[in-house]
Amino acid sequence: MKNSRFSTRYLAVVAMFTAVSFISVLLAKVIPNVQGFLSYEPKDAVIVIAGFIFGPLTCVIVSVLCSFIEMLSISSTGIYGFLMNVVSTCAFTVPAAWIYARHRTQKGAVIGLGVGVAVLAGCMVLWNYIITPFYMGVPRSVVAGMLATVFLPFNLIKGGINAGITLLLYKPIVTALRKARLVEPSSSNHKGKFSPGFAIFAAAVLVTFVLLFLVLLGVL
Repeated sequence: MKNSRFSTRYLAVVAMFTAVSFISVLLAKVIPNVQGFLSYEPKDAVIVIAGFIFGPLTCVIVSVLCSFIEMLSISSTGIYGFLMNVVSTCAFTVPAAWIYARHRTQKGAVIGLGVGVAVLAGCMVLWNYIITPFYMGVPRSVVAGMLATVFLPFNLIKGGINAGITLLLYKPIVTALRKARLVEPSSSNHKGKFSPGFAIFAAAVLVTFVLLFLVLLGVL
């Protein structure tokens, strides 16, 4: 979607997405952590929806703003947590938004989110290996032993949950923003319609990864 960069309307919507992202982080505090320190947060779904509307650069902007606010307010991991938050969120949202910007269809959204999940999982294996020993205070060999059994499945599942949320909520959110005149009408001749079949698919994706998350927590 084309939109005047840094217009008053754009900045207002970016601020709104940043606020909702941070609120989602706060609400996620009630969700149990995996291994005591890996926390699921739905903020990536909020941020990728912003990216679907305005493009991948907006994902980076909202990610940095939200992570910076989190670092200053509720985070105990300082600059390391800020860096990992930004890398993790951008790894998922930027590829997804970039692909969707070029293929603005349901298929494009699914492919983009699938690529985002894969990039997130692969990227965080590397970044956890490099950065996690510093803020956890453990030898790198300990972290290396957790890569395939903890970090990889956690990030795949986290990405899958956020992909399912995005597929379910993107259309209602962008429609509401257009009605409020906060987002420009689509310039595409193709007008997306509500598809019960696609909604069922999105719900199935979400439920599947939520169940996998419960398995990872040891609940199921």
